[in-house]
Amino acid sequence: MSAYRRDLARYVKWCHQRDLLDVESVTANDISDFAASLRHPAADGSPALGASSAARVVVSVRSFHRFANLEGMTTVDPAHEVRPATIPRRLPKALAYQDVLSMIELAGDLETPEGLRDRALVEFLYGTGTRVSEAVDLDVDDVDLDTLTVIVTGKGSKQRLLPLGQCAASAIDAYLVRGRPVFAARGRGTPRLFVNSLGRPLSRQSAFAVVQQSASRAGITSAVGPHSLRHSFATHLLQNGADVRVVQELLGHSSVTTTQIYTMVTVDTLREVYASSHPRAL
Repeated sequence: MSAYRRDLARYVKWCHQRDLLDVESVTANDISDFAASLRHPAADGSPALGASSAARVVVSVRSFHRFANLEGMTTVDPAHEVRPATIPRRLPKALAYQDVLSMIELAGDLETPEGLRDRALVEFLYGTGTRVSEAVDLDVDDVDLDTLTVIVTGKGSKQRLLPLGQCAASAIDAYLVRGRPVFAARGRGTPRLFVNSLGRPLSRQSAFAVVQQSASRAGITSAVGPHSLRHSFATHLLQNGADVRVVQELLGHSSVTTTQIYTMVTVDTLREVYASSHPRAL
């Protein structure tokens, strides 16, 4: 609500500066001009807004004019046809494989139950590309170490069968043998694969902290979370020749369009290599 008030205060101030003192006198062109002005510093010294902030302000203005029209304050809604600018899609940040390897190796002390769990969690997130919510919701019975597969329940309760790499399987096996039983003995019993030190299901926040701590130990200074490992999983697969449709299935994307953003990352990488390596690139 406070953001909405700030957005409208900025809009009202802009209108007053242009002698638009009556809501009925505002036109669609006026609102379009206001939207464009948000991306530039204001005369009073207010800084230009970023794409997402500017889009939010326009949405607030649209809501205001829609309300004014519904309440009979205006005969038309001048903002009806004004759309906020499309926010550029941010390319996912993929970690270098060597950084991922360092995170895995430094995830925890393998002589402790916590270390075994943390190593298994980081291995699993990178090895399967699952969302953190999918990982912490796994039951022990969802993982089949004999066939090296795992059943993951994703968005919309849709299940998918994923292959489990040998590295992730070995880490999970060690955790199940020497780590999880220690935690389970302290709890009341839960089918969840990943549990905390009290034997209760590991939360998303705790899983996030495990990944952050692993990145910190690996000397990675950029922001890293479980989704960074998912991004890295997809990008590394595509860089090594995996078909985008296969990656779509592995990630559980309902549309290949969502997956194709990762192909943009790999194209950027190829472009950088080309620019620095080909004698006629520049």
